[in-house]
Amino acid sequence: MRTVFGTFLAAASMTLATALAAAPVKLQPADPQPGSVRSGLAVRYAYPQDVRTLSEASAALKQGSEAGRPLKGLDHRDTNEGDITLTSKQAQHVVARITGYVRFDKPGVYNIDFLTNDGLRAKIGGQIVGQFDGRQTCDSTVMTEVEVPVAGWYPLDALYFQRLGTACLHMRMGAEGARMKWMPDAAFGH
Repeated sequence: MRTVFGTFLAAASMTLATALAAAPVKLQPADPQPGSVRSGLAVRYAYPQDVRTLSEASAALKQGSEAGRPLKGLDHRDTNEGDITLTSKQAQHVVARITGYVRFDKPGVYNIDFLTNDGLRAKIGGQIVGQFDGRQTCDSTVMTEVEVPVAGWYPLDALYFQRLGTACLHMRMGAEGARMKWMPDAAFGH
């Protein structure tokens, strides 16, 4: 009897853990909501000799960074090799700290992912919603299901790096059950 009860308890625990893991990540809106925002996203750049991980990217920013021209949004198509990365000064070995806000017009459950080349850790509303720690061609992160409790501005904080070759950075979003679409530049502010 004890074995049957133990097996039942283990199965119930796994089912509950799976259900909890499947719950959307709840985002926290900016508090207070910003009174006015400029369009786009603020960005700071570092230019290390090499960068292969998010940890190295973070360390490079701590050693020194400089403000870059704001990004219009997060729709940066895959470049040709040698093209400048984002709004930085060079094509390769670029680290970017991107900050600002993203606006959700309606509360609800949404799916979010990013296309990135190379590494990315993106937080919205205090939660990690996209991450890839390494090198890849322009490819997607794992999709994250999020809950947006109220319409409004949500803080965005992203760490991005590009090592060699081409670069890209995109954000896609779709309401639960709907097709994912590129986030328009108008959804971002700083």
